[in-house]
Amino acid sequence: MTYTAPLFLFIFLPLVMLFYKLMPQKHRWKILLIASYIFFALVSGKLIVFLLLSTFSIHHFGLWLSNFNNECDTEIVGVERAERKIIKQKYQKKKLKVLVLAVVIHIGILLVLKYSNFIGNNLNALLGKLSFAYTLPAFKFALPIGISFYTLQAISYMVDVYRGTIKADKNLGRLALFLGFFPQIMEGPICRYSQTAEKLFEGAPITYKNMTYGMQRIIYGLFKKMVVADRLNVLIVNVFDKYPEYSGAVVFVGMICYTCQLYMDFSGTMDIVIGCGEIFGVSLPENFRQPFFSRNVSEFWTRWHISLGAFFKDYIFYPLSLSKPLKKMTSKGRKLFGNHFGPLLAGSCALFVVWFCNGLWHGSAWNYIFFGMYYFFLIVLSNFTAPLSNKILAFLHINKHNPIYIGWQILRTVILVNIGELFFRANGFQAGFVMFKKMFTNFNVADFTNGFLLKLGMDKKDFIVVIAAVILVFVISIFHEKNIHLRDEIAKRNIFIRFTIYYIAILLVIIFGAYGGTYTPVPMMYAGF
Repeated sequence: MTYTAPLFLFIFLPLVMLFYKLMPQKHRWKILLIASYIFFALVSGKLIVFLLLSTFSIHHFGLWLSNFNNECDTEIVGVERAERKIIKQKYQKKKLKVLVLAVVIHIGILLVLKYSNFIGNNLNALLGKLSFAYTLPAFKFALPIGISFYTLQAISYMVDVYRGTIKADKNLGRLALFLGFFPQIMEGPICRYSQTAEKLFEGAPITYKNMTYGMQRIIYGLFKKMVVADRLNVLIVNVFDKYPEYSGAVVFVGMICYTCQLYMDFSGTMDIVIGCGEIFGVSLPENFRQPFFSRNVSEFWTRWHISLGAFFKDYIFYPLSLSKPLKKMTSKGRKLFGNHFGPLLAGSCALFVVWFCNGLWHGSAWNYIFFGMYYFFLIVLSNFTAPLSNKILAFLHINKHNPIYIGWQILRTVILVNIGELFFRANGFQAGFVMFKKMFTNFNVADFTNGFLLKLGMDKKDFIVVIAAVILVFVISIFHEKNIHLRDEIAKRNIFIRFTIYYIAILLVIIFGAYGGTYTPVPMMYAGF
């Protein structure tokens, strides 16, 4: 059961829509809840117990925090300002203890299930180098699909209740739907309670507009996933698994193809997810915003996996930056190094934690940690060299808004992103460095013209289909970047033109989609992170 499977598209989703339509409005959210747990059970089986534990846990902790908020509000009524401050501080400490306990439990479960084997292996390697005879036992646990996503949602809910930005939901079922809503449970986006809760429980009718817009988004996602991402997979697997046999030119092609595959797979899945939510009147947050038009890597990460970046910014970066130790560091830094460099010291410390967590969140391997540190280094370097860069541009009389200069910035960002994805996909940290080195020491240009690329699993027709599809997605992205919404433009046309476009889109997926006996089904890539 995946979002691209016929079982989901032609049986599960239509049945959910039917029962949702037949149910009275106030009970429709229950249909979504039942459907979500059926979906999760079909995907993860008995591992659904972890989702249940997480749901029961945050429901209890949320009510616990809510009770403290209510008690505090009662106690401060009619008391002097000084005493009121003391009462608030008392309850703030109590709430913080509850929040820390809740976060430790949920992060602890994630650490044990996802990282215990990685941590154990590295500790054993360290003990071996130190000549210790003792060896830690190695454990490898089965992971529930989407645990990294719903764990972050659970934490965001707890923190928001702690901060008082939302009230704890007393209804366990409604909270369960927020955590387990079937379109987003596998790959996100990572939603805040304030973003989706109201719409999930509203039971909005399935309107013609929601239905058509949702289906358009689903078809577009299927196009990206099945026509491009899945077709590229055989070449990518060949290159990354057998890289010692190939020149740097082939590695370069594999790197470009993997970046393309990852974007088409993940953004395509997000299109399907958001389209499914749209059918039921639920507006899930966008997770991509034309990331390859970014002018630097910082901007890239505000356009790529937006919900993850927003989570790290709001729940890790800002709290760390505003902590007493880093505020003191900022104050001292301003006196010693000025208003630009002073704050960067504390900001870089917080940024280090963010990017270490970002890398580790993606997987339990050193290449993922390197991936996070790679972006940390690039962003910190950009922050510290900004004044020098501005002086150089002024000296050379280069206008930052010049289209040629913007084009160079975009190209530079694309190159840096591709290098990062090479290490991200490589079969280990060392493999990534060997592949990267090959592109500079063993680059055989003849491999582009001698037909060698056609021996990697894709023939000429495959390359033509992929290139044409990428161009089409690129053109659509240009319209979106210019804030031209093609769905609205299509909706303005007469019924003949509209349905001609719909049928063409469906036929493109059916005719050019990578499926059948000659293709190995490719699981959704981010579901494994």
